[in-house]
Amino acid sequence: MKHIQGGVCAPQGFKASGVHCGVRKNKSKRDLAMILSEGPASAAAVYTQNLVKGAPIYVTQRNIADGVAQMAICNSGNANTCNANGEEIAWEMCKLAGAAAGVAPENVIVASTGVIGQPLPIEPIAAGVAPLFAALNENGSTEAAEGIMTTDTRLKEVAVEFTAGGVTCKLGGIAKGSGMIHPNLATMLVFLTCDAAISPAMLKKALSDDVKDTFNMVSVDGDTSTNDMVCIMANGKAGNALIEAEGDDYAAFCAALNEVTTTLCRMIAKDGEGASHLLTCIVNGGKTVKDAKLAAKSVVCSSLLKAAIFGADANWGRVLCALGYSGADIDVKKVDVSFRSAKGSISVCEMGSSVDFSEEIAKEILLEDEVEVLVTLRDGEASATAWGCDLTYDYVKINGDYRT
Repeated sequence: MKHIQGGVCAPQGFKASGVHCGVRKNKSKRDLAMILSEGPASAAAVYTQNLVKGAPIYVTQRNIADGVAQMAICNSGNANTCNANGEEIAWEMCKLAGAAAGVAPENVIVASTGVIGQPLPIEPIAAGVAPLFAALNENGSTEAAEGIMTTDTRLKEVAVEFTAGGVTCKLGGIAKGSGMIHPNLATMLVFLTCDAAISPAMLKKALSDDVKDTFNMVSVDGDTSTNDMVCIMANGKAGNALIEAEGDDYAAFCAALNEVTTTLCRMIAKDGEGASHLLTCIVNGGKTVKDAKLAAKSVVCSSLLKAAIFGADANWGRVLCALGYSGADIDVKKVDVSFRSAKGSISVCEMGSSVDFSEEIAKEILLEDEVEVLVTLRDGEASATAWGCDLTYDYVKINGDYRT
């Protein structure tokens, strides 16, 4: 497996584009994106568990209930959530996109992201679909990635090449996500494409299993979005034998999927609203995987620890505090904690108690923009990794006037 260029257009048979249509007031920002497969593709998705869901979620759920899709359309700047005519608007987006591409509207994945509770006018989208379709090209992944961004400051796209049944296959993705990120069986917005041949059932299994260890382990601010969705289309253009059951080819597909989703997780966490640090917690020695996950997620979610990381303060007591209320079955008197970055590593806690360490060296380690909290529980063999970011002044500034 190796990383390649191209994002969602790296796999054979996919084109993408992004334009400004007028949903967003800022004319310099794209606000409409499209991804198109040459032919019907196996499709699967996972969605937010928030009881308040964006209208596009319901439409997409119905559209890909049969495990088939051929294209995706997404607007940014308006979430189309809590609107009386939301599903009508989302379905109209499917019809507009499908008509432009000659695709049945039932085979369209639709998504929206942005402000909640504001009506989404269909007029700018209707006017934007024709130029959006005309702009589709095999190098359009970056434009599509730009079209789904809201408060993001960095593009999030990645692609890998892998082998299944002796055939070279490619899997790519784009994502948006910076705030309101605390997934539960889903994530912000992620669009994945693949040219491997895989059945809808196995595609759904692979995606559902993967998000438990990737996107479900990301948290920026503890808020689970109303519009979170991860979707994938696999069109089989690579020509491999259809993956219909577990085995070597399925394992290769899952490994490629995990590489893409893990990379996107790190990108999303590092681009948290106002963030200056990517915060990763790696837990080893848990009694069970559940315990390890609870512990890791609790650490990256701790507002106090996030603030300490922002200040490059090696306040390890906040790590122990987060472990203590995590709900994990652990013996806090056996816990070791270290901080690590490109500047080195330093032990700050052993067997649940303080150890002598240099505050100056610790500060140098924590000043790096990627910081790891290493936790050893000494209770078993299970491990888990979670990703988050620090908590800065800018997070409050961004969200204080997000709508106005």
